[in-house]
Amino acid sequence: MSAAASCLLTEDQFLCSICLDVFTDPVAIPCGHNFCKTCITKHWDKNVPYQCPNCNKVFYTRPELQVNTVISELSKEDADRETADGVQVFTALKESVERSQAKFIDTIKEKQRKTEKQAEGFIKELEQEISELKKRSTEVEQLSQSEDHLHLLQSCTSLNAAPPTKDWTEVSVRPPSYEGTVVRAVNQLEETLSKQMKKLFEAELKRVQQSAVDLTLDPDTAQPDLILSSDGKQVNCGNVKKNLPDNPERFDYCVNVLAKQSFSSGRFYYEVQVKGKTKWDLGVARESINRKGKITANPQDGYWMICLRNEKKYKACAGPPVRLSLKSRPEKVGVFVDYEEGLVSFYDVDAAALIYSFTGCCFTEKLYPYFSPCLKDAGKNSAPLIISPVNHTE
Repeated sequence: MSAAASCLLTEDQFLCSICLDVFTDPVAIPCGHNFCKTCITKHWDKNVPYQCPNCNKVFYTRPELQVNTVISELSKEDADRETADGVQVFTALKESVERSQAKFIDTIKEKQRKTEKQAEGFIKELEQEISELKKRSTEVEQLSQSEDHLHLLQSCTSLNAAPPTKDWTEVSVRPPSYEGTVVRAVNQLEETLSKQMKKLFEAELKRVQQSAVDLTLDPDTAQPDLILSSDGKQVNCGNVKKNLPDNPERFDYCVNVLAKQSFSSGRFYYEVQVKGKTKWDLGVARESINRKGKITANPQDGYWMICLRNEKKYKACAGPPVRLSLKSRPEKVGVFVDYEEGLVSFYDVDAAALIYSFTGCCFTEKLYPYFSPCLKDAGKNSAPLIISPVNHTE
């Protein structure tokens, strides 16, 4: 399968219309539509006559399933590529850990070697002194047995000066200090892993940016305090509540607004500038959310979002909320959704860092990008939320 040919297939063509997931063992039926082998088999086990779930064409005898080799080779190329990339990353991480471990062991051995060398030096020096003292003792013993008193007196003069010795009571060999050695080694490993993680996040952000969509804000959903720009790309909170019709789509209490665009399959990504704000909410919401009165924003109520409060307190609105510790304040937030995977991820675009991911979500209806610039906070939070064009990271 050539690269040019594969580009002609859209993402939806890789999805089984029965399970709404990427094909597993894709097969084709006589009308030309494709399904997972297990999905169409179970469907026809329960339904007679045999009918195509897509075009409703009826087959009076159960058709033979044909393996779709084109899709199988593609759903395989992707898997092989992802596996190879993953193995490369984990191999690099494993080698990094092994190098850090070897360096740590060498550090311990070097400390031990230095201590042993110091002790050996003391022992050698002490043995030298003992040897000198024994030699002097032998000389004195020999002189004491001499009957030549004149020679004895002459020799005593040269023996008066004792050989130099060290005060060994002040000498000790302290065992090496290993405190902090493990911590320092792990810290260095953490720095290495952080650099590797940054590369991974940069690569991941490049991939999700390929799913960028063009969004505009929907004025029919905007709470009356909100001011939308004429191009539908910016929103902030005004001082005067406008007299707008209270249609079912409109938020009437919380200062929220949805995008005009909705998504019920596939992947989508967009970026929002949050620079200069002290409060904001961003994420996605399902179509059936409550839009009237006070709102509880969590996945159980149809919201998948993160928020900022008090200029520096970030949290994911899960149940219960999750406090987020970020290394830097994001000025532009990327939001990525994979509908079939049940994934909503938030990125700090400039830092190419993952902020938070909701995983294992179950989406069953349309999803709308969701925005709240929050109240002005005595003018401190007057900057707008801005839907920004996606500039693919280099």
